[in-house]
Amino acid sequence: MEIVTVLAVNAAISAAVFLGLWRYAVAKQDPSFIDSWWGAGMVLIAVTTYLQSQGGDHALVLTLLCAAWGLRLGYHLIRRWRREGADRRYSRMMADAKETKGWSFAKASLIYVFSLQAVLQFIVCLPIQLGQLSAPAALGPLAWAGILVAVVGILFETIGDAQLERFKANPENAGKVLDTGLWRYTRHPNYFGDACAWWGMYLVAADTGLMGALSIVGPILLTFLLTRWSGVPTTEGPMRRKKPDYEAYVARTSGFIPMPPKRGS
Repeated sequence: MEIVTVLAVNAAISAAVFLGLWRYAVAKQDPSFIDSWWGAGMVLIAVTTYLQSQGGDHALVLTLLCAAWGLRLGYHLIRRWRREGADRRYSRMMADAKETKGWSFAKASLIYVFSLQAVLQFIVCLPIQLGQLSAPAALGPLAWAGILVAVVGILFETIGDAQLERFKANPENAGKVLDTGLWRYTRHPNYFGDACAWWGMYLVAADTGLMGALSIVGPILLTFLLTRWSGVPTTEGPMRRKKPDYEAYVARTSGFIPMPPKRGS
């Protein structure tokens, strides 16, 4: 019952925040900023879980790792939204819902954006929730391995985002493809780092026992989202259309897991 209560409290708090953000989006007529809440909202869930847990090393480590990942990502994405304005993906989504279904902005954004993201966020965040609810115990080998993987993932994502931001800030790079730094070894170092961070946090959760191990649905869903739905597919389509050198970049560069570039491509 304790687990059910904690999850219910977390779900209620998350839903209330999403509803508040939805009302703000309706007033702004732009839901793009919600991407920044993807990470920040998970930090909120981690903290609310910690306050309801018995504490212990696993709970503290999971909360700190989630905070390091989520606050950095949230800050990065809110800065991007303020700098670049409305995301064309969301603008097209809202326009299509109005044209094909006759939905208002409020209805389309609530169903397609805010409700969906609330559910996905809660599921992806299961390792942070279930991993904190076991009885306190010392960190085992699996947890230490998870800490290493998560830290590497957070650093990988941070460095990849910084390299891309610096590249895009240079007007001379307009229309060019970033293929140096981490982007030489994978076309999506930010997404790969994201996945590593959450698989690492899952290992920490799994170190607590069966309940933590069952949270594997979280990183599996995240990996699917990144590689098959809202990550790689939505990024690569526009890149192929806008940048003539991108096909050559795709031919020589790994799509996700970092690998040396292919020779002769």
